[in-house]
Amino acid sequence: MPKEWYKSKTVWGGLIAVGAAAAGAFGIVVDQDTQDQVAELAVTVATAVGGLLAIYGRIKADQEIKK
Repeated sequence: MPKEWYKSKTVWGGLIAVGAAAAGAFGIVVDQDTQDQVAELAVTVATAVGGLLAIYGRIKADQEIKK
């Protein structure tokens, strides 16, 4: 079963690399270790937010779950 895009370290790493390159254009240097840490944090936060949204959605749902 494929995972959601926001759980992918590759996707987050790519987004962060683009952000780091953009920051570099403004004279802000973001080293690889910091990029890796930010990617790990982003995956953790996105997964937690996804879980919370799933719980919220179930609580607000109008219909029962059937087996």
